[in-house]
Amino acid sequence: MGGCFSTSSQSSCSSTSNGEIISPSCLPLRFFSRNRNRKTYSDHVTTLQHLSSIPNRRFTNGKSRTSCVFTQQGRKGINQDAMIVWEDFMPEDVTFCGVFDGHGPHGHLVARKVREALPVKLLSFLNSSELKQNGSSTSCCSGNHKSDGGDREQGGSKDDKVDLLWREAFLKSYKAMDKELRSHPNLDSFCSGSTAVTIVKQGSNLYMGNIGDSRAILGSMDSNNSMVATQLTVDLKPDLPREAERIKRCRGRVFALQDEPEVPRVWLPFDDAPGLAMARAFGDFCLKEYGVISIPEFSHWSLTERDKFIVLASDGVWDVLSNDDVVKTVSFAPTRSSAARLLVEAAAREWKTKYPTSKIDDCAVVCLFLDGKIDSESDYEEQGLSSATLPSNHCGNAAESDDGQNSEPSLQRNFTVRSSEESDHYKQTPTGENGETEAVVGEEQSWSGLEGVTRVNSLVQLPRFPEERPKT
Repeated sequence: MGGCFSTSSQSSCSSTSNGEIISPSCLPLRFFSRNRNRKTYSDHVTTLQHLSSIPNRRFTNGKSRTSCVFTQQGRKGINQDAMIVWEDFMPEDVTFCGVFDGHGPHGHLVARKVREALPVKLLSFLNSSELKQNGSSTSCCSGNHKSDGGDREQGGSKDDKVDLLWREAFLKSYKAMDKELRSHPNLDSFCSGSTAVTIVKQGSNLYMGNIGDSRAILGSMDSNNSMVATQLTVDLKPDLPREAERIKRCRGRVFALQDEPEVPRVWLPFDDAPGLAMARAFGDFCLKEYGVISIPEFSHWSLTERDKFIVLASDGVWDVLSNDDVVKTVSFAPTRSSAARLLVEAAAREWKTKYPTSKIDDCAVVCLFLDGKIDSESDYEEQGLSSATLPSNHCGNAAESDDGQNSEPSLQRNFTVRSSEESDHYKQTPTGENGETEAVVGEEQSWSGLEGVTRVNSLVQLPRFPEERPKT
């Protein structure tokens, strides 16, 4: 890869590990056998092949103990959004949340691959960092971190050391994830990719990493007992000064099209393609030599008693709803378990109102409630709903359909990526982590991100390369 990718990083990320080994100290109890110190590589491979059986790990529409999640297909084709909530991610009250928005011909597959693999890689690198501590009192797996004066004598407080562990784990896991996508034998990420907004809640601490334009916000109670929104992550768009400077330094171009002047995009130096509407992403290897990177923006946030919930969502929500709109919708939801669904429905209505000639984008939402409580059975009975009508939450997972969702609601299909005549180019290939059947675009199919669309798409068109791609 070009020098831009490496020089843009502020960390010394090792590329020698793809996250194969996970420490028993950082995993839920069910991950390991009776001899906890003899976790072998083959045992770990077996575990990864049965990710769907891990309890408290939800990636389909529904609720968990502390959250609700919902995604809905728009009118641009197959739903390319994915999300996950993994409770008991680690001991000591640790939860992992993520939303991933794919783009390009295989964006739905990239987003799902990241959803499955990134959390496991993060666990692996947290373990690796802990082992290097070699019995030190600094631990990423301990709950709330409070520093005292004695910790500052050795070059920083305990809080600083823990933050450094988390930062390195996020940077290395994101780098390993992108490396795996580049070398994946059955998943072409050359002109396809995905955003990622990921949060690990550990007690009263939030550790966040994000690339692309998916966003996380915090809903809190102010001094007047009114709900207010705080944006936790930055939308990493190409027109941000530091992003644009890096891209231009690497010979990439940044400009907006005449018919959408508010949408800056990244273009190849020699072709008006692909027009990526974000500065950082997994995949998109056609642009990785020209300034687009997969290095996450990392941040740490300390929660207080006034903080009530966190919302992670794809840009299908943020393009039409403000942070305050989102907090208000979640706050006034009749039940917590309905908050994510109501938020997606509100976004769909706004799309029709604000952009009546546009095709509605996919939406994915995760609502995590910080008091650790979700609706009780009585909440549904008050609304005339029996438990028989509620989505199943056994182990948090149900079988996915061919587009990766379980009985996913959808708007009327009006394909952007393909027409009805092109449907013959689609074939079903079992490529999912859990063996589900995935829809894959035929090799001869032409693809245009702006076909019949008058509103933002993450990609405009695929670049035209000679038959033999440039070597990286």
